Amino acid sequence: MKHPEQTQESMSKMVMRFDDMKARGMPLMFIDSILPEHWRMNFAVIGDTASENPDFRLQRMITAPHRYQLGMAWAPPGCGPAWHTHDYIESFFILRGPWRFYWGNSDNPAEAGGHFDLDEWDLISLPPGMYRSFEYRGEEVGWFFAVLETHEVYQGKDPYWSPQIEQQAATHGFHADDKGKMVQPPDYEQLKQQQQERLLALYQELTGCSLADWRPDGQGKNGV
Repeated sequence: MKHPEQTQESMSKMVMRFDDMKARGMPLMFIDSILPEHWRMNFAVIGDTASENPDFRLQRMITAPHRYQLGMAWAPPGCGPAWHTHDYIESFFILRGPWRFYWGNSDNPAEAGGHFDLDEWDLISLPPGMYRSFEYRGEEVGWFFAVLETHEVYQGKDPYWSPQIEQQAATHGFHADDKGKMVQPPDYEQLKQQQQERLLALYQELTGCSLADWRPDGQGKNGV
């Protein structure tokens, strides 16, 4: 099979720089992101990753088509994705933990079947159709890396939320249509800016370092 030759320019489009990615987070990627117990910052790394917010296409780090989809996210203590499921497999690799993953076969989070605690370098793979939620259980900020089975976005509900989460999000003006796309409330831009500022301030408060300067080794760019 003959493949196209690559150049420095074409290959430069296949590189993600962590410092660049940190500036392209989405504070309202899903309808649950507005709820205080589910605050987090999501990042679209490769492909049409899971998202209800169509703005993610403007934030993707690598736009070339792939047969898989990658994302990342961070969350403050006690926060993470609410009770939901997908029609495809998704796997999570813990970059900074600990995290607790709850699972169950009912759309009612009160009927969870169990949970697993994961720390750094642990991974969990979640089957399609199984409900799940997860939360960072540390004291600073938790990060994870997500690998998603390939799927088409905005072809149907994705994620499937518990009815309780849909109702809570609706009180803040957030819901998704029958294709899984977020219907942004009239004050969306204002809410997005407020949430962005709130999360960035919280990041600095919890880590002692701005997100822009934070490094995975725990040191800021200037060694602080």
